[in-house]
Amino acid sequence: MGNRLKWKVFAALSIGSMLIPGVNVVNADIDQVSIKPRTHVLKANSENVRWGNIGKGEAVITVNSGDIVTVDAITHHSGDDYERMIKGDAGVEDIFHWTESEKTEADRGPGVHIMTGPIAVEGAEPGDVLEVKILDMKLRPNGNGEYAGKTYGSNVAANWGFLYGEMEEEPVTREVVTIYEMDSEGGTDYAKALYSYRWTPQTDPDGNVHPTIDYPGVVVDHTTVKENHNVLKDVRVPVRLHFGTMSVAPKEADIVDSVPPSYYGGNIDDWRVTEGATMYYPVSVPGALLSIGDPHAGQGDSELNGTAIETSVTGDVQIILHKKDKLDNKLKSLNFPLLENENEWVVHGFSYANYLEELGEDAQKEIFEKSSLDKAMKDAAHKTKAFLMRGMELTEDEAYSLMSVTTDFGVTQVVDGNWGVHAIIDKKLFGEAERVMTPLRSSFEQFGAKIEWEPKSKMVSILYNGNTLSAKLGETKASFNGETVRLIAPIQLDAQKSAEVSEYFVDFYQAKLSKTN
Repeated sequence: MGNRLKWKVFAALSIGSMLIPGVNVVNADIDQVSIKPRTHVLKANSENVRWGNIGKGEAVITVNSGDIVTVDAITHHSGDDYERMIKGDAGVEDIFHWTESEKTEADRGPGVHIMTGPIAVEGAEPGDVLEVKILDMKLRPNGNGEYAGKTYGSNVAANWGFLYGEMEEEPVTREVVTIYEMDSEGGTDYAKALYSYRWTPQTDPDGNVHPTIDYPGVVVDHTTVKENHNVLKDVRVPVRLHFGTMSVAPKEADIVDSVPPSYYGGNIDDWRVTEGATMYYPVSVPGALLSIGDPHAGQGDSELNGTAIETSVTGDVQIILHKKDKLDNKLKSLNFPLLENENEWVVHGFSYANYLEELGEDAQKEIFEKSSLDKAMKDAAHKTKAFLMRGMELTEDEAYSLMSVTTDFGVTQVVDGNWGVHAIIDKKLFGEAERVMTPLRSSFEQFGAKIEWEPKSKMVSILYNGNTLSAKLGETKASFNGETVRLIAPIQLDAQKSAEVSEYFVDFYQAKLSKTN
């Protein structure tokens, strides 16, 4: 995105600021710009969430551009195992509270997801673009002391799954819940299936019977199901934490189903929406009204049987507002959710680019009957071509050729009403233009960070705002405030043996180091 950093440097920094043994560091006389955004915390409780609605509404907090928000995101499938996913967790108990006489968030719908927010952004107006940088994601430990140190998630082969009713074994219309177990502290990077069970008709506190999984927040009575503990033995599922649903509010309706995704984001269900990634959304209502939820621990492209490993997480996001009169070529005509990470651009297409507008008054019902992969592929192709033409300044013929010979198109999901196809564009295709490299020392020092170098261990430490990121040259694992983390890219040496990183790297870790604990 050109010069992403846009920092004003008042004196030249020596190119000789090399992070190698025996090289003196020249301390240039610069006006160090301290950029320390405010950190907000959105805890999991009934006051900070909405069930199934990503439309307009009263914001739970208002932030300024650049602020960081720590968000608790709770899965709507917590009721699949009350003991492991709700009990003892005061925030989740509050959200799911439902008795014969009381029901937290009584108006659940029209969708199913528990959405934290909405978050209003000061000064956001239609035509602007909202950038959401995912700085961190961690599993939420369960609150039941009996299962200390563990986090649990639920995968459901549901009635909205792609092969529902087409199974070989009877009953062909069965719904099966599989509970997965994970290490809350991240000591292992995989999930293991604990047990599974077939859904049986469940009676909610209001006396309504649910023959299928058709309403959010129903807590399963485990005396009515048979648990199968002999499931997926010795299989390890990689944990890839991501937000299934992030959305700004659309302009077309006040109440919007959280299930079908669209131009405003929503339930995209792309596992690439993870730590280290940046999402861009077109703003269509004042304040933007960002909502975050539907956290996942693991999912393959397509989300075939109906869900991912639905779990609860806590994440840090930085929210940046780009005003419409200052948008660069990539964002100027943005009309879809765009993902960027260290190495890629990811374009998201859907069966209907804007189903709320295209399908009319009954759009939120009709979308579940009219989607197809043909339409989603066509939409993704047109968006990708336009992105390459406007953003990369290619001719139409150049863009069309490049799409065919390099771009990977994949099925994002086929279970969310408005089906998705994504296109992955490798930044390496465009060389330095899309992955701009910059000296590590000068790039971090110019906003006030301190750099330390240990020659023997080849360890670089970046200190800022009470936070420390330490990494060994060439390695992808690092330490952030003493905790092992994975870098979005290793620190490398350039031809002059000076440590260098990409501008995206600097932008991301400046934000991560800026968080106030």
